[in-house]
Amino acid sequence: MSAALTSGPVIEAAGVVKTLGSGAGTVQALRGVDLALGSGELALLMGPSGSGKTTLLSILGCMLKPSAGTVTVGGQATEGLDAEALARLRRANIGFVFQSYHLFPTLTAAENVRLALDVRGHPGRAARAKASAALAEVGLAHKEKSFPRELSGGEQQRVAIARAIVGNPSAILTDEPTAALDGENGQAVMTILARLAKAGGRGVLAVTHDTRLLPFADRVIHIEDGRIRHRQASTPKEAEPRV
Repeated sequence: MSAALTSGPVIEAAGVVKTLGSGAGTVQALRGVDLALGSGELALLMGPSGSGKTTLLSILGCMLKPSAGTVTVGGQATEGLDAEALARLRRANIGFVFQSYHLFPTLTAAENVRLALDVRGHPGRAARAKASAALAEVGLAHKEKSFPRELSGGEQQRVAIARAIVGNPSAILTDEPTAALDGENGQAVMTILARLAKAGGRGVLAVTHDTRLLPFADRVIHIEDGRIRHRQASTPKEAEPRV
């Protein structure tokens, strides 16, 4: 399963500003953010609570519109797009993985993954094959018929990753993907995300507080008070995990 080809960054923000609230309660959550996520890289977005991480992720994922600045997804500018057009752009280019797995308890792993294809109008037989391939890619081919209650937390997160990649996105955006997991399962999830970035040619951006994830990153981006404060390259190659 390979990601859709894009020219240039898979997602890019330029001069993004986001103002929340009004009047005396106005808060400038983002203050001129520039960020480009490249194909094949896993980048971590880190910063204290209230720094603007989740707001930025929502804007990059076409779930919020910036107050100013531009966002480009899959080579297409989002400026001027209505909610329906943004949803189409999001479905075509972006997969999401969150701290909470958001799996339907009455559906099997395969059925949960197929939900992402239902909204795209994929036919039943093709959708079943794609869901099976996505679960195999995250090492859960043997759990297709299992319900969430029969899966560990790490396995549930891997189902969520399979759901995120089944539509063949060029970018995966994740919000604290390991926060609910123990160290071993967190490492397993990050190993999968790193492999999906490098072998699949996708851009992966993970919002996290977890410093244990640093060895997996190609780049670490630090945000504070709505501004990118600094960026640092990955750890030396000898310290990187094998993926």
